[in-house]
Amino acid sequence: MTPRLRLAHTADLGPAELRRVRALLDDAFDGDFSDADWDHGLGGMHVLVQDARGLAAHGALVMRRVRHAGRWLRTGYVEAVAVRADVRRTGLGGRVMAELERVIDRAYDLGALCASDEGALLYAARGWQRWPGRVHALSPDGVVRLPEEEGGVYLRGALDPAGELVLDWRDGDVT
Repeated sequence: MTPRLRLAHTADLGPAELRRVRALLDDAFDGDFSDADWDHGLGGMHVLVQDARGLAAHGALVMRRVRHAGRWLRTGYVEAVAVRADVRRTGLGGRVMAELERVIDRAYDLGALCASDEGALLYAARGWQRWPGRVHALSPDGVVRLPEEEGGVYLRGALDPAGELVLDWRDGDVT
């Protein structure tokens, strides 16, 4: 069976399908995928790739606001990208990203994501640019720097690297 790709909003995924997505993410991230990480990937669009064995790959795109140079940009933020272990390095991650990028290019000012070391290879190969500057979040206590995110943020779209990025607030970003 040729893997089948589907684009769907969170609202169109039933409880069983959401459980399968969460299980894929838990497996792919070796149990290091938190409830906050899960929550960050909900409420937007999902790309799901099915093969004969079931769910083979997933990626989510949620809307966030990112401030740069005094302007808040509508940003398609990539979350929860994973490929089942037995089909890694077969192009499924690229298929997921191609569909997410299509949505970003048609619906957002900017694309952004925070990459693991392994994931960074995929994103860089697809033309995503590593953000060289500072990264902040708008927290309930004001703007706070996120040094642990610096070096791991990738953008689809050009921004002046002399500026800073300020990401909108969401639970689990700042401890």
